Amino acid sequence: TSITSAKIQVNGVHLHYQQTGEGSHAVLLLPGMLGSGQTDFGPQLKSMNKQLFTVVAWDPRGYGKSIPPSRDFPPDFFERDAKDAVDLMQALKFKKFSLLGWSDGGITALIAAAKYPKLIHKLVVWGANASVTQEDVRIYNGIRDVSKWSEKVRKPLEELYGHKYFAETCEAWVDGISRFAENSDGNICQQLLPDIKCPTFIIHGEKDPLVPQAHAEYIHKHIKGSRLLLMPEGKHNLHLRFAKDFNREVENFLR
Repeated sequence: TSITSAKIQVNGVHLHYQQTGEGSHAVLLLPGMLGSGQTDFGPQLKSMNKQLFTVVAWDPRGYGKSIPPSRDFPPDFFERDAKDAVDLMQALKFKKFSLLGWSDGGITALIAAAKYPKLIHKLVVWGANASVTQEDVRIYNGIRDVSKWSEKVRKPLEELYGHKYFAETCEAWVDGISRFAENSDGNICQQLLPDIKCPTFIIHGEKDPLVPQAHAEYIHKHIKGSRLLLMPEGKHNLHLRFAKDFNREVENFLR
């Protein structure tokens, strides 16, 4: 039940991942902006059922310990992450697996489930959005300056990256994701949602300050047969704050 860490070469980069459990059901955890397995999924790596699941948490390229390369945000960065994520799991010899995606990782997971349907068993997303509105851009600009973040959120990321890389990458992310607002309907991956055929579970914190609830409702409406759970006290990091409830709900869905 220990957690192992390793790197594997995928698509020309060395991707870092953590792995735990020996269950037959493989699950990939996809972190959010600036996230890594270590910073974003402690309670899941520690407490998810290790008899039922083999849990893998990855650091997308340019994040966590998957540096170099430095992180950048070309127009297709979500598609690039989706391909990296799927190719990582295949390099680790998992034929079929489920995806648990948070925030940006949720967007990546939606794209992966739509584009690689034969590989994805089940899908769980929370704090995700399929488009970017002007209201979203306003919210993103509110977190552009990392010196204004709460120390609790800022500190582990500063320790992981150093202040300069952390601050510059956050600014680059705000610019990169805000560009989607220029698309018609602010589209990121709306057209892909009907292509998602696997069982899908959408969770949303009703007090999420970063992702308005309308996004979760839109995803739910456009993925046929999906389930939506609203957590009245949940914020953006509901899987950390309410880890026990979150893990229980997710494990029941994945069984």
